[in-house]
Amino acid sequence: MSHAADERQVLADALAEAGPDAPTLCAGWTAHDLAAHLVAREHRPDSAPGVWLRPLAGWTERVRRTQARRPFDELVRVFRSGPPALGWSRLPGVDAQFNLTEHFVHAEDVRRAGTDWEPRNLSFDMEKALWHQVVGVARARYRHSPVGVVMAVPDGPRRVVHRGPDTATLTGASGELLLFTMGRRAHARVEVDGSQAAVARVTGLDLDV
Repeated sequence: MSHAADERQVLADALAEAGPDAPTLCAGWTAHDLAAHLVAREHRPDSAPGVWLRPLAGWTERVRRTQARRPFDELVRVFRSGPPALGWSRLPGVDAQFNLTEHFVHAEDVRRAGTDWEPRNLSFDMEKALWHQVVGVARARYRHSPVGVVMAVPDGPRRVVHRGPDTATLTGASGELLLFTMGRRAHARVEVDGSQAAVARVTGLDLDV
């Protein structure tokens, strides 16, 4: 079992516990909407490019809405069971590379949309795996930042992910940094340090949810 596979079960459990009408941190999506997205992503790979390419976003949403006509419990069951036998996620190394961030972030999208949530206690190995995800995701997300960006884990690794004329340092556990970088700033426990201007620019960047 990989960390991505473990997080698949955490996410499926969170969806099942929350119920179809529960809110999520994905703007405008209920848990049912999110479950439909997860199933479409793995079972309709033709819809995936629209996640990154805006001209194709309409098709991606159309496929997701088609999946959303299925009962919520069915969607959760299909997602929990894993990708299709010939799906791209079953290729060696692909699951760990492309699904860990997806599953972890969406599990927290469900958990943290509720009340009285606390960050999960993650294993050292899981935090290490998420750190590798943080570095790659942050380099892509902050590539147009007007100031430098540093990712740092307390008493742990530290990495410059973008260089600029001024620098803001984001400090937190790996999972919290990943959530912050993926646009869940209000629900991530991250400290941002630097000059007032650098902090304002980094926290004001448009990081699509």
